[in-house]
Amino acid sequence: MARYIFVTGGVVSSLGKGLSSASLAYLLKSQGYKVRVRKMDPYLNVDPGTMSPFQHGEVFVTDDGAETDLDLGHYERFTNISAKQSDNITTGKIYSEIIKKERKGGYLGKTVQVIPHVTDRIKQFIKTDIKDEDFVICEIGGTVGDIESLPFLEAIRQFSNEIGKNKTMFIHLTLVPFLKSSDEIKTKPTQHSVKELRSIGIQPDIVICRSQQSIPFDQRKKISLFCNVPIQNVIETVDVRTIYEAPISFYNEKLDKQVLKYFRLKPKKKVNLQNWKKITKTVLNTKKTLNIAIIGKYVNLKDAYKSLDEALIHGGIKNNVKVNLIRFESDKIKKNQIKKIFKNVSGLLIPGGFGKRGTDGKIAAINYARKNKIPFLGICFGMQMAIVEFAKNVLKIKNAGSTELSKNVFPVIALMSEWNKNGRLIKGTNKNLGGTMRLGSYEAKLRHNSLIHKIYKSKSVFERHRHRYEVNNRLKNKFEKKGLIFSGMSPDNQLPEIIELNNHPWFVGVQFHPEFKSRPLSPHPLFCSFIKAAKLN
Repeated sequence: MARYIFVTGGVVSSLGKGLSSASLAYLLKSQGYKVRVRKMDPYLNVDPGTMSPFQHGEVFVTDDGAETDLDLGHYERFTNISAKQSDNITTGKIYSEIIKKERKGGYLGKTVQVIPHVTDRIKQFIKTDIKDEDFVICEIGGTVGDIESLPFLEAIRQFSNEIGKNKTMFIHLTLVPFLKSSDEIKTKPTQHSVKELRSIGIQPDIVICRSQQSIPFDQRKKISLFCNVPIQNVIETVDVRTIYEAPISFYNEKLDKQVLKYFRLKPKKKVNLQNWKKITKTVLNTKKTLNIAIIGKYVNLKDAYKSLDEALIHGGIKNNVKVNLIRFESDKIKKNQIKKIFKNVSGLLIPGGFGKRGTDGKIAAINYARKNKIPFLGICFGMQMAIVEFAKNVLKIKNAGSTELSKNVFPVIALMSEWNKNGRLIKGTNKNLGGTMRLGSYEAKLRHNSLIHKIYKSKSVFERHRHRYEVNNRLKNKFEKKGLIFSGMSPDNQLPEIIELNNHPWFVGVQFHPEFKSRPLSPHPLFCSFIKAAKLN
């Protein structure tokens, strides 16, 4: 029998609902329970796939090909449970489905309304694809009081009434600010946020209070009194030095204990946090620092490469070094600045991206790393730019490029539908991009005795993709004669998945996104190997 935990947020956004949900999920899983974590997003986009990283942060991709909110990355990294398409829904997707059904006459002439049609669809999402889970944790995006999130809040209120309060719990995360001028912690924002929640019929069972410093007992008592919550269910979460302290912090605050007590359950196993403590100690106390350059388009937004940043940290933990990420905007890099950029850098990473802006800076940086034997990792678009750089400067194809960026190029990168048997571009075929994105987990066969084979220690791997354009396989022999090896291929041997460079200490490009499968307790081997090579550089 599944129990449902709904996590809402108040006062301001970005308080850490995702990390709180992920930490609670980990603690419950560690105590022997089967857990599922889901996200409901109030925005009107069908999914974040077409949203700018500057607006929304990274797009996280699941094994089954869903483009989702980055919080699902937190869920996976903390719980090691792979998310599915059925774990993320948006207002846009709900309205799209309802309008399509209405146009087909699916409502038999009824007036289609938010209640019951939208709320019913949300309730259906909450309980669909649930089998033998003990807990389903549902995070509601946005902030209580936002007009966009009202249908979700109404839906979870109805859901609780329908299945019974003994099977549902409401957790509300709020901000308890510290005012330096008066040297006081203020509980009033939390009181108002809970009041707002109660006004729409939801009484929180637990209030998690985000604060810069520990909340005194008297202030907790005040929150308990005015929010109608038992004082032991007023949980503080003081700003942690690293996100990997979060499960430890919540365990010390007895969040999982209070959840089990509410549902009248007992732990099946004892929680062991030694690995998290070890990781935290490594992150905070490791003295050796390694500088890794990331050259991308969205480096000014912290969440734009969230999974990538975490994967690099995981690689550092494995190699007992602190990874210092030095970010450069690719469109501001000039050729005469490249040498200066690499002065104190031990490795270069070019991440995924879309569009022409900043490509010259990326190609110039790859060229420098290739010539000067600096460890290089190219991911998705980063691998494609490595192919373009090699074609231009080694194969001497001056107009080599990607048809994503220009039609007047020799297509070393193109849509598969644009190639002919000679590897030349077929004009006029790229009119509709719909349905051409390769999303989700795909297999790659690894070449025996290659670097990538040694890294993975496997004959094949499954990794997650998110791209539309592919490397032109018809140029494979020309590349390999000059030392650029296609060491990973699709099972039908048509799509290059991995490249590596001979006579270079560590130069790898991958068409997929390995960062989506890296975990703090199980770092991805590609990032471990990359950081190891950079450490030796």
